[in-house]
Amino acid sequence: MQHLKILGSDIFEGRGTGTIGSALAAKYLALRLEEYGLIPAGNNSTYYQYIPMHGNRPLQSTELILYSDNQIKQLQLYKDYFIDGAGDRSIIPAKTELIFAGYGIIAPEYDYNDYENIDVEDKIVVFIDGEPNSDNEDYFTGPDPTVYSYPGSKQRLARSRGAIGTIHLPLTADSKVWEKMISEFYFEDVRLAYSVSSSLNLFFNNSIADWIFNGSAAVWDDILKMHLTNKLKSFPLNKSLTFKGEFKRRDFIDQNVLGLIEGSTRNDELIIVSAHYDHLGIGLPAEGDSVYNGVFDNAIGCAAMLEAARLITEGNTPLKRSVLFLFVTGEEKGLLGSRYYTDHPFVPLHKTAANINIDGVPFIDEFKSIVCFGYDLSTLKNNVDRTAAALNLSVKEIPQQFSTSETFNRSDQIAFANAGIPSILIMDAADYVNTDTEAGMAKLIEYSENIYHTPFDDLSQKINYKAVVQYVELIKNLIVDIANDDNTPEWNKGINFRLIRLRTIAEKR
Repeated sequence: MQHLKILGSDIFEGRGTGTIGSALAAKYLALRLEEYGLIPAGNNSTYYQYIPMHGNRPLQSTELILYSDNQIKQLQLYKDYFIDGAGDRSIIPAKTELIFAGYGIIAPEYDYNDYENIDVEDKIVVFIDGEPNSDNEDYFTGPDPTVYSYPGSKQRLARSRGAIGTIHLPLTADSKVWEKMISEFYFEDVRLAYSVSSSLNLFFNNSIADWIFNGSAAVWDDILKMHLTNKLKSFPLNKSLTFKGEFKRRDFIDQNVLGLIEGSTRNDELIIVSAHYDHLGIGLPAEGDSVYNGVFDNAIGCAAMLEAARLITEGNTPLKRSVLFLFVTGEEKGLLGSRYYTDHPFVPLHKTAANINIDGVPFIDEFKSIVCFGYDLSTLKNNVDRTAAALNLSVKEIPQQFSTSETFNRSDQIAFANAGIPSILIMDAADYVNTDTEAGMAKLIEYSENIYHTPFDDLSQKINYKAVVQYVELIKNLIVDIANDDNTPEWNKGINFRLIRLRTIAEKR
């Protein structure tokens, strides 16, 4: 409770990446690791792994103009559009053609190609939300979204086809959805200093759609009908664009925080327990509050991880493998801290046995069951089953409301998995001791829709600390089980991460 009251307080100003609040939070975490006797595992025998980063924020003086044959339309930043990365394309001085590419997807396994009959080189690609509709799990996994629906996937594909930028058009005209998107993209864009520059990627307000498609092969209402009937076509839009970006830029150093508990007989092998300590920082105010505290995302996860570390060290718990407690920064900016760590690991990647990621902690009630993201991907399933059974917990499937084919990809565990390290994230199932499932699910949905990534995720939230204690005990026991397991965790056959693992082992990387 004390950790959470400090990390989630207004004093740390939402722990935005590269801010004073982030530095204060990192200092607090390092002091606690030192207090609990963990070994410094950062740069120069400190608890800090320093990370060079670059940030930019668009200014209102940014100029975006659309052109048709006989009209000019100047758009207003944050009212009509926002920027999802500009990179080196901060200026497009010459009128550049817009071309519609449906959903902006090429999916060979589904024989689908929005780019089949168009040339987008040196053009701006316009695409809509989502992907083809399907109830067939063999076609775009049915009702669940695939990786093809992600804006980032579409942006990368357009760039690979020679486009110099993209425009993402939402299908909904709901002003509340737009306002929520604006509040998220209002924050500074931060990237690793050595990241490859992106092209110009824009999100337009749905209200601009009619103007863009007017006078083209199909008007916006036609596009909506095509979307519903899976008959989207790609075509030129007879519109063009110029862009003059004005940005406030900075280069800075942020940090991961690392503390080690050394193992005994297999101390050269490592288990990483991770949690991101960053959140969004100071943003657009909601009901007069501009501090995005991130109490459940993820101050509480850091507090729980500190407690697990304390219990292990104060209990002199025997460990064969070493355990690295890794508090990462920049998760909200694209998993920056975990990606940097895997580029600059404390021990070689092939010597890192597993990752347990913590992003959120049970808070509703004591629980009888858990869900595990990544459960069916590796032999860590055996460790989870064994640990859960010892605590009289069962392992359930992820509830449909929160389950998609890509749920594993939504926090730092995917960064470690992409480095070949077997990874999992564990949460409570909606199976509670004193709360019925329907009421529990309603609370989770309320958080997801109205509190997550808002200033309301603060210390006013109700927390059942018996559930937190239960979770910390689960995580601590799982760490010990993996650390003392004679078998090294492995990805299951047929899982893509297995090939990465084999490569890091072969290269001793």
